[in-house]
Amino acid sequence: MNEVPDHLDHGLQIIFIGFNPSPRSGEEGHHYANPRNHFWRILHQSGLTPRLYNPSEDGELLKLGLGFTNIVARPTRGAEDITREEYKEGRELLRAKLEQFRPEVACFVGKGVYTEYSRRSKVDWGFQEEAAEPLVDGVREFVAPSSSGLVRMPLNDIVDIYRRLYKFTGDVASGLDQQ
Repeated sequence: MNEVPDHLDHGLQIIFIGFNPSPRSGEEGHHYANPRNHFWRILHQSGLTPRLYNPSEDGELLKLGLGFTNIVARPTRGAEDITREEYKEGRELLRAKLEQFRPEVACFVGKGVYTEYSRRSKVDWGFQEEAAEPLVDGVREFVAPSSSGLVRMPLNDIVDIYRRLYKFTGDVASGLDQQ
């Protein structure tokens, strides 16, 4: 099964980081392509996108300052199918991508994604203010709930957490306008 290409660039506000692509995403070549995944709806309902996008438009979000990558590139049915070796290599590759592209925010789509990357056990939703230091200097770390349809948290609660990220990006954008 094919890997899903990253959508990364310099000057992004947010890079969304998932565990790895689903088989459906691997087949279609686009991020969050499983129809049971709520990612695109969450982005729109939280205000992060001006309209509801579909997975085939994932590359278009670069124009909005939003990028995509995963800690592991290989599509699997679930995160439990990812090996320790893949996580180790993925951590190193992800850190290199964040150091190269330096987004304002690295948004980890799921607590498990962040704990695998950071090796930290204490994780709350939102910005990781309690973390002693960001793992990549100058890149703020934000942990959001997984958008998988398997998540038990009510969708409105998930959207509310993503709205914190929207509020931050709005505050950043308005600050840039005033300069």
